[in-house]
Amino acid sequence: MCNHCHDHHHSHKSNYSKLFHPIIRVGISILILISIYLLSIDGTYRVLCFLVAYLISGSDILYSALKNILKGKVFDENFLMGIASLGAFIIGEYPEAVMVMVLYQIGEYFQDKAVEKSRNSITALMDIRPDYANVEENGLVLQKSPEDIKIGDIILVKAGEKIPLDGIVIDGSAVVDTAALTGENVPRNLKVGDRAISGCINTNGVIRIQVEKEFGESTVSKILKLVEESSSKKAKAENFITKFAKYYTPFVVISALFLGLIPPLVFDGNFQVWILRALTFLVISCPCALVISVPLTFFAGIGGASKNGILVKGGCYMEVLANPDTVVFDKTGTLTKGVFSVTKIIPADGISNDEIIEYAAKAECYSNHPIALSLKSFYGKAINSEEVSDVKEIAGFGLEAKINSDKVVLGNAKLMAEIGINCKSTQEIGTVIHVVKNNEYLGYIVISDELKEDSKNAIQSLKDFGIKTEMLTGDTVSVANYMADELGIDKVYSELLPADKVEKVEDLFKNKQNYKSIIFVGDGINDAPVLARADVGIAMGALGSDAAIEAADVVIMDDKPAKVALAINIARKTMSVVMQNIIFAVGIKVLFLILGVFGLITMWGAVFADVGVALLAVLNALRAYRVKSL
Repeated sequence: MCNHCHDHHHSHKSNYSKLFHPIIRVGISILILISIYLLSIDGTYRVLCFLVAYLISGSDILYSALKNILKGKVFDENFLMGIASLGAFIIGEYPEAVMVMVLYQIGEYFQDKAVEKSRNSITALMDIRPDYANVEENGLVLQKSPEDIKIGDIILVKAGEKIPLDGIVIDGSAVVDTAALTGENVPRNLKVGDRAISGCINTNGVIRIQVEKEFGESTVSKILKLVEESSSKKAKAENFITKFAKYYTPFVVISALFLGLIPPLVFDGNFQVWILRALTFLVISCPCALVISVPLTFFAGIGGASKNGILVKGGCYMEVLANPDTVVFDKTGTLTKGVFSVTKIIPADGISNDEIIEYAAKAECYSNHPIALSLKSFYGKAINSEEVSDVKEIAGFGLEAKINSDKVVLGNAKLMAEIGINCKSTQEIGTVIHVVKNNEYLGYIVISDELKEDSKNAIQSLKDFGIKTEMLTGDTVSVANYMADELGIDKVYSELLPADKVEKVEDLFKNKQNYKSIIFVGDGINDAPVLARADVGIAMGALGSDAAIEAADVVIMDDKPAKVALAINIARKTMSVVMQNIIFAVGIKVLFLILGVFGLITMWGAVFADVGVALLAVLNALRAYRVKSL
């Protein structure tokens, strides 16, 4: 029974079955069965009543089996149930034949309901697809389909509405809820000039957005596409089940034939007894529980991850995520905020902090370098650029500028040595900027990149899982080692250029005997080549970053490194549920097949077991959807 099993509920919906709900048909069949025994109907009428009950409860299964045989899909569950129940009818086991169909229909109904409910609850959390976009035309606000909006159009988003397309806010301000994308209910403020990302919900205010991307290219559309496609990237376990079912069912049908014919022919057994056992064997053999529950478990795991703002692009990545050997982090923007800030000011004797920062900020007033921005932000006052003239960049060293009539020099220790200023060597962590005014040393400022609040917890969680951690960074050895010690990272590679990072990951792969699988975590903007090279590439803080969404195998929508450990935890839970379902379903099958061979179980008992196992496996699969945050 190849991959039809999880599509069986579509194939059953023949025109006949649309007329009557399966449960109504089952009810009518049971009433007929009760009537046969209560009214003691005998002879031809008894056979006719059983036949009517059988056709009412099972005709759509027989119809589906016939339709699939004509299409060349012989070995599916409809075929197994049809052949077993017809066989029972032919050898005079009428109650068995009817009960097979009745129980099978009841089981299918509950199983379909469970699968449908699970799919609905999982797709509901991806309910980020916008229904419409408001466009202003000739003074009127019209609702259009997001697909009809072009780049450059202006859309209006009111309070309570989803942002339908990506763009720039050109009017108004609002607080938006990003929970549907990130799994975190952290509001973001949008003002004029900010990027608005589709899929977020405007909680207050009215904003006008100039559209930057068509709907097909928007964040929300890409995410929906990823979730829809995730089921096509099958895990080894899923592929194994599909192959297993393909060879298993014909093998079972042949075994049943031998079971029904060899004992009566060779050992003089009773034909009727052995044929009934063979038919029971067929019913038990249906591998429904496996074929439905394993893909559903992966689907539920991927759904549970996306509920937490983690997009896993397929079941195949779940398997690798569950058991990594090493997680390699890029530092800037992944473990740190990627935002430079002034962390220390050390003035020379008789100089105030305010004086140093004022000269430094004014000298940097024309620059947009992250260090310049951090100095200006710390100074926090408006700068009159007319005061500043003759600014000269000294590449790799610093700069000099004229502020009013004072000559100010900013730079590193090398620049100080060059201009003959004697400054103490420092062991600060971060970028040290020395400040000199008219050849007088004023002191130094330390600027560093801050660690994210949960970076330490993220590394600790990975260690608790028994996973090694490594870090790649362009920082100097001292800064890199300090960060690694602070976080508890096992190994650090420093002073790397972007191209060196790919080389470093390549080296890790060459020594792969030391590693089972390598996960690389980067912020996705300049890490695309490395993300693509690792066994699993995780892009972090990818809200609105196209390169990251494209290149990575797993996308964490917000900026939290702890989500890496959560993704591994979800993958582990998913894989353990998959293994439980495989062991449980195969174990029960083997037990009942042995009981069937020795005639210790009736045919409808076999159906009850088959449907019961499938139902329990489906309910177990749904556990993968419920994930507690670490």
